[in-house]
Amino acid sequence: MPKNFLFTSESVSAGHPDKICDQISDALVDAYLKQDPFSRLAIETFATTNRVIIGGEIRAPEISKSKFEDIVRNTVKEIGYEQDGFHHANLEITNLLHEQSADIAMGVDATDNKDEGAGDQGIMFGYACQETKELMPAAIHYSHRMLQNITDAIKAGELKDLGPDAKGQITLYCENGIPVRADSVLVSIQHKEGMDAAQIRELIRPYIIKTLPEGWMCAEEKLLINPTGNFVIGGPDGDAGLTGRKIIVDTYGGAAPHGGGAFSGKDPTKVDRSAAYVARYLAKNVVAAKLAQKCTIQLAYAIGVSQPLSLYVNSHGTAENEEKIAAAISNLVDLSPRGIREHLQLNRPIYHRTAAYGHFGREPQTDGGFSWEKTDLAEKLKEKIG
Repeated sequence: MPKNFLFTSESVSAGHPDKICDQISDALVDAYLKQDPFSRLAIETFATTNRVIIGGEIRAPEISKSKFEDIVRNTVKEIGYEQDGFHHANLEITNLLHEQSADIAMGVDATDNKDEGAGDQGIMFGYACQETKELMPAAIHYSHRMLQNITDAIKAGELKDLGPDAKGQITLYCENGIPVRADSVLVSIQHKEGMDAAQIRELIRPYIIKTLPEGWMCAEEKLLINPTGNFVIGGPDGDAGLTGRKIIVDTYGGAAPHGGGAFSGKDPTKVDRSAAYVARYLAKNVVAAKLAQKCTIQLAYAIGVSQPLSLYVNSHGTAENEEKIAAAISNLVDLSPRGIREHLQLNRPIYHRTAAYGHFGREPQTDGGFSWEKTDLAEKLKEKIG
């Protein structure tokens, strides 16, 4: 890898069309898990002009039509959509959810002869590094925080003329492999008719400066705000949304590999979600234990099989013995779907909050939200490694 380079990551706001769909899917996951913590859920959402269509496969207690629609409308209302082309009160909502396939259920369910199996095959990655105190790559971390700070200001009434749909991108200059400043910052954000990019620039510049570490702000000519010139029509009225289309935004911003599976809309038997969470948990604890400066972990699963087919640890040349780390991990955490679910206590309604501004790099919460961000395994790992 070159010593000095530019690296870019992007984020999107909670009002981005794809993120609206992720949040609706996960709000429904939470509702089903409240009724039955062992619900089986694969919920996909599609959004376009004043229309939301929900499909997928579930095995869960029924939610009434009125409650189901209230969840969808309240999610959209909370995001801030009261526009002619997408308004929480005017949405046409179509529910096409149906019963989970018996063939899939047979592979996943535990029986007298076998443990709970993975809900699908696939590979999942976790990553951690020392670039931020959250042990996240800096470019994606600051991209998320920038858009969240702007969105919070819109909701607080500080930026009344701006809308909920936004995208952001930060390019960092890295010296000897370490981020030292922003080389460029890009924000495209929905706004009221009649505003120009110069006005919007002055409104949001303070929130960008607030987000970045002191002295990291880019040169004025590299601050790009609404480069198309106009962004009045936004949200699903301007561009259709779909669950699971922002998987790099959801994870590490391109700084680490991705297995391809999306998270939102899925219960924790789906290893696309739970194994990606535990892989982040393990990688973060390896770095928190100072066993490596950065760590990538890969897990692989087969549908219906409980134990992973492989566990791969890569310290990118910063650890003495990766085999020892892998052995310690296997000894400390049961990496079956049931083992992950129980270790991280994932059968709880904790998913709606994950569906915007990244699933990783967040604070663990008292009700169990973001449990995969804990570093409670670090000392045990150090003891095992010696």
